[in-house]
Amino acid sequence: MDLRKIKKLIELLEESHLSEIEIHEGEESVRLIRHPGPAASAPAPAYFVPPPGSTEAVRQPMTGGSVENAGEAASPVLPEGEIVRSPMVGTYYGSPNPETEPFVHEGSEVSAGDTLCLVEAMKMFNQIEADFAGQVVAVLVEDGQPVEFDEPLFVIRKA
Repeated sequence: MDLRKIKKLIELLEESHLSEIEIHEGEESVRLIRHPGPAASAPAPAYFVPPPGSTEAVRQPMTGGSVENAGEAASPVLPEGEIVRSPMVGTYYGSPNPETEPFVHEGSEVSAGDTLCLVEAMKMFNQIEADFAGQVVAVLVEDGQPVEFDEPLFVIRKA
């Protein structure tokens, strides 16, 4: 779907009293939702939400504050060690299936190449491996939790 059409749909949504518009064009679809905000004179922003299975990112307006301040507030204090980050957006799984033990837990010793977890992205399970040997100091995410690109997953103290 053409970006100009999407922008026009956003304008129509903002001008109308509708809270949601969904348009299907062939195999493509666009769904725009206006979320009610606090009572203010400005109209609520429209959001672009891709249909399930779409690879397009969700675009949302920023809600005040600077990028530096937002990053500082969101980053928790991590234990000392090397941080293993998610190489992709997806869903974190600590074990190959719910009935088995996790690949690693806090206190586990790992070698370079050992599987730390799985990140499911677009119905593909991607193994995240240790780049170096060491001890897992912290597991920072829970099973089934969505993870972002470059989000810290583990802290490993090098051997």
